[in-house]
Amino acid sequence: MRCLTICCVLSASAAAAWPLRAADLDPAEIIRKFAAKEAEFRKARENYTYRQSLKFEELDPNGRVEGKWELTSDIVFGPNRQRTEKVVYAPMMTLHLTITPQDEQDLRSVQPFVLTTEDIGKYDVKYLEKQNVDEIPCYVFSVRPRQLLKGERYFEGQIWVDDRDLQIVKTYGKGVGLLKKNEDNQFPKFETYRQQIDGKYWFPVYTHADDVLQFRDSSQRIRMTVKYQNYKRFGAETNITFGDEVKDTPAPVKK
Repeated sequence: MRCLTICCVLSASAAAAWPLRAADLDPAEIIRKFAAKEAEFRKARENYTYRQSLKFEELDPNGRVEGKWELTSDIVFGPNRQRTEKVVYAPMMTLHLTITPQDEQDLRSVQPFVLTTEDIGKYDVKYLEKQNVDEIPCYVFSVRPRQLLKGERYFEGQIWVDDRDLQIVKTYGKGVGLLKKNEDNQFPKFETYRQQIDGKYWFPVYTHADDVLQFRDSSQRIRMTVKYQNYKRFGAETNITFGDEVKDTPAPVKK
């Protein structure tokens, strides 16, 4: 977001950490295996319909909402099996911030981060420790892009990999990329949790951020929540009608 910076407060959860034991897999082998699983996950998710609901709020010093952006979309398939995003709820935006194309790209591809075999070479991935996410033992890795290329968005932060299925179950970080000279765009840190769908794939279900944004001449507290719901594998028998399409989407309000 333009003129925007955020430090997300991680939600409290029980966590225990210990060094990598000899009985565990080598970190390089873990990376190879979870990247392969992520490739399966990305391909599988392309065959699912789901609903994505965004709520982004600007809060005053007393915690009252003074600006809001809400957007609910169904990710569906058309008659020719073409994947499409169908907006079903989009009230008038009242934010004082500007939502940039980079913000929209982060919403689509960085916040529900996928690190596949094809993409792993773009990142430095380093093993940190072992932790529990709720009651799930996980390997924790730091992730940062090796190089920023024009027009591309990347994830920078940490990932938690389930030590049994070797799939990412949680991410914490932010989207990064090249900016134009004198461009003052900042991007929020976020925390995304996944949940096992159909007993096999860990799909993103919840993204959250909450903090005070520091502008050059002011500060603004924001709260962001993204929910991914109603995952259904697409097939000939699947009913993908969720509601009436909203024809007009409001333009962003520039600060």
